[in-house]
Amino acid sequence: MSPTNANARQATGRPEVVVVGGGISGLAAAHRLLTAGARVTLLESGGRLGGKLLAGEIAGAPVDLGAESLLARRPEAVALAVRVGLADRLQAPATASASVWSRGALVPMPKGHVMGVPADGRAVADLLSAEGVARVGRDRELPRTEVGDDVAIGAYVAERMGHEVVDRLVEPLLGGVYAGDAYTISMKAAVPKLFDAVREHATLGDAVRAVQRAGAATPPDAAGGGTGIAASGPADAPDVPGSLPPGAVFAGIRGGVGTLPLAVADAVRAAGGEILTRTPVTALRRTAPAGADAGADQGRDRWQVVTPDRTFTADAVVLATPAGPTARLLADHAPAAAAELDAVEYASMALITLAFRRTDLPELTGSGFLVPPVDGHTIKASTFAGQKWRWVTDGAPDLFVLRTSVGRYGEEDQVHRDDADLVDVSLKDLGAAVGLAARPVASSVTRWTGGLPQYPVGHLARVERVRAAVAGLPGLALAGAAYEGVGIPACVASAERAADEIAEEIIATSKTTDPGAGHCP
Repeated sequence: MSPTNANARQATGRPEVVVVGGGISGLAAAHRLLTAGARVTLLESGGRLGGKLLAGEIAGAPVDLGAESLLARRPEAVALAVRVGLADRLQAPATASASVWSRGALVPMPKGHVMGVPADGRAVADLLSAEGVARVGRDRELPRTEVGDDVAIGAYVAERMGHEVVDRLVEPLLGGVYAGDAYTISMKAAVPKLFDAVREHATLGDAVRAVQRAGAATPPDAAGGGTGIAASGPADAPDVPGSLPPGAVFAGIRGGVGTLPLAVADAVRAAGGEILTRTPVTALRRTAPAGADAGADQGRDRWQVVTPDRTFTADAVVLATPAGPTARLLADHAPAAAAELDAVEYASMALITLAFRRTDLPELTGSGFLVPPVDGHTIKASTFAGQKWRWVTDGAPDLFVLRTSVGRYGEEDQVHRDDADLVDVSLKDLGAAVGLAARPVASSVTRWTGGLPQYPVGHLARVERVRAAVAGLPGLALAGAAYEGVGIPACVASAERAADEIAEEIIATSKTTDPGAGHCP
């Protein structure tokens, strides 16, 4: 790292790794690398850690101002929370009954679908018109549709079951995860188990039933405010801590999911890692081997990580940054990977958090509702945080906190409206949806500009090309939401993969080439 840190590396024999990016991916990678025996420095360009995870408060009520739940059926995020001491703070939602605000009415979220795709028309009879239900049933009569190497989920479902089920259910569910367009989102990337099933079955309904039989029929957080929590797809349920009920699908954290990166950061520091904020990385360079004095590094190039104030020298680097910044850092070293990453597009969104006196509200039920874009409303979802999470209510019993989300891919103008306009349009839509007429006692607007990477058809093939190009750079790994999933568990999995690659390549080599390795001092 700096000359001082380089001397420390020679003194300890522990490889130096720099992690670039202080979101949950970078923090999880740093934590894993420390566990594997590396010396770690994490560099974050901004003034805070956590990326899209941010805990805050409104009118004294604790609340998440970013992502607000974890997909508990994937093990990675819950396991990380347990490892950093949050096991007793994990909570299942107090209610998981969501609705769809469609054609002016709140309709209970249909059951028995996979990311909005039903096995047959009966599952969506309350949401669709009679013609829409009949069109879903035509799937049984159609010849097999080949999907090739990938296919847009909205386009495929519309061809098999009609546009109405896409517009009224698939689109709002996927939009809540990716803030994207279902007609362009890759099925292989967004719903991989369904993609595998449609390649094996003659009808889409049969494929849905196969996925359901396999136990993978987990929908995304139906009223998650569009924060992209569960996009990475279902997985086998892990063992969950005692604070979560068996079979829990989703989990929150008392105090907010935004406390998870802070707990990971504390664990990183406690293990000897260094975390520097307001430290943007401007370039990466390769350095020649230092010669015989380098010990285990003899014959190995190292990395220089350049910041405005310091240059760090490391055995390995993990880039846990969005696609654009990663592309700029790779331009001189892996131009093919940089070009691919530079083509990844992002959507922006705004979360509008509102606090009301409970006595001013009509009776609200469930965890919230989704909004089909086809109906022309501005908000795309609302989460009744004060009803969904016990810890929110416990923190301010007299208040009711709810969130709306605004913004989809291509709607930058909506996200950048004045705060007052976003609050007013949210209140207008809430009034139409649930009869809310009260004014909030407090409001907060949080913008996540360029927050959600888009996964169009061919996304995973692009990721494979990126990884193949980077594989030729010793001691460098990638992590984050731009690759195999935007949900928190997927980001943690990406971080752990990157850390394990570095550990296998650099840390294991260091131990086997260090003549003192394994001996007590």
